[in-house]
Amino acid sequence: MFAARLTRRAALAGGLAFGVAPAILSAKPSADVRAAGGRYAGLSEHGVKVFRGIRYGEDTRQHRFRAAAAPKATHSIQQAVEFAASCPQKGDRYARTSEDCLFLNIWTPETDPRARRPVMVYIHGGAYSTGSVIDPLNYGHHLAARGDAVVVTINHRLNALGYLYLSRLDPRFADSGNVGQLDLILALQWVRDNIAAFGGDPGRVMVFGQSGGGAKIATMMGMPAAKGLFHSAATMSGQQVTASGPLNATARTRAYLAALGVAETNLDALLELPTERLVEALEATDPVLGGGVYMGPVLDMKWLTRHPFWPDPNPQSNAIPMILGNTHDETRGFFGPDHPRIVGIDWDNLADRIAPELKIDILPEWVVAEFRERYPRYSPADIFYAATTAGRSWRGQVEEADARARAGARATWVYQLDFPSPVRPERGAPHTHDIPLVFGTLDAEGSLTGTGADAQRVSEQMMRAFAALARAGSPAHADLPDWPGYTLPQRTTMVFDRQTRAMNDPRQWERELFARVPYIQPGS
Repeated sequence: MFAARLTRRAALAGGLAFGVAPAILSAKPSADVRAAGGRYAGLSEHGVKVFRGIRYGEDTRQHRFRAAAAPKATHSIQQAVEFAASCPQKGDRYARTSEDCLFLNIWTPETDPRARRPVMVYIHGGAYSTGSVIDPLNYGHHLAARGDAVVVTINHRLNALGYLYLSRLDPRFADSGNVGQLDLILALQWVRDNIAAFGGDPGRVMVFGQSGGGAKIATMMGMPAAKGLFHSAATMSGQQVTASGPLNATARTRAYLAALGVAETNLDALLELPTERLVEALEATDPVLGGGVYMGPVLDMKWLTRHPFWPDPNPQSNAIPMILGNTHDETRGFFGPDHPRIVGIDWDNLADRIAPELKIDILPEWVVAEFRERYPRYSPADIFYAATTAGRSWRGQVEEADARARAGARATWVYQLDFPSPVRPERGAPHTHDIPLVFGTLDAEGSLTGTGADAQRVSEQMMRAFAALARAGSPAHADLPDWPGYTLPQRTTMVFDRQTRAMNDPRQWERELFARVPYIQPGS
């Protein structure tokens, strides 16, 4: 049964009903595919062939906090027609979750091994703790058809199941802290070994991801185990300049174990607890950041031996063509008009409300004064959104793009999504706004793009740019203005909007204001 718990109206809009998608009810069986990993039977939908719930890793329930194993090949036909379970996590968005969650999904125009189409592998957001690729926003049928590419989406272990760092407490868990990353590497190895049978080219694999998905990609760019598994990359509102240090990660683990009532000197009980308890304990207070305990990749000196983009990019990543992008109004996606940070905001309380959301140690009263002078027509809420976007959500992308430019990585392109939501204009161009534009899922549950001519045009430009990067290592295509590579000091950026155009350093003043303070990735 399908895993998304959605309203009936929203589910039908995204092509997904309770239990079984309407498209599946009318879909035609496709010919089964013979690949190195086995035989898979999928469906024909929307003019492409779809394979859901393909296992790329063995069940991890008996191997918590350890690297997963590749599945054994089988000669029986595996029915790949339904999404598999998502990783257990906070909230009830996904009705079906399980530790046995190492599955991927494929959309392909055809399964002829001779086709050798570019492969676009999507990694979902939700930081490192939540999310899934079963959301209709992430369906790959439009992108596969219009991008003439094979689209793959991946689920993997999250939160404590994927990133709890235990190796300093118990040598049995030498891989812990990064097993969620190792799941993604295992999935990419499966793609390398099997994707040709689905019409893909294992020599042209692009990874792309939004928010936490982009951060996971940035982290993999600094992991030797991922070397050679992807050939281009695109990060959408997601960066990982520095990883969690092992001492901070250990402090978080101790806070988490205390919430569970598990002694750090005997972790056997941790292996027997139900997943519900493991998820509940994520409410433990983070000893470094405050709030719920953070889980993310760890500088463990085994799988991650240096920070991904500090003090410079890992040299293994510099030759990888890369797109980096953000939306113009990132934090309007986090703080709606009814959020406690926004309700009642005024000039007297703006500095106090903005301070914890900047995520850097900077004088908030000074920030407010500078923004008021620069933008005299801005309301307190406008300044809240602009300053927190620049200081919290955009800064990491600037650090990564500048680092690649300083290292001489010429194949770097940066975008800024300015196209505002026509259905929720108060949200501007918020966090997640680029997902439906890149996937072409404009009418899916969660999309704020609308389906008008402007949205369709921007979507076509972005879809084709991402597909072009996968195909040829450059986002250039006929319907896009010239997009120069990102270099210093020009910082040329493609601004996607009703009138898409390339601009040099489009938010120079905001960039320079926050560049006065050293940047450390939240969670490090």
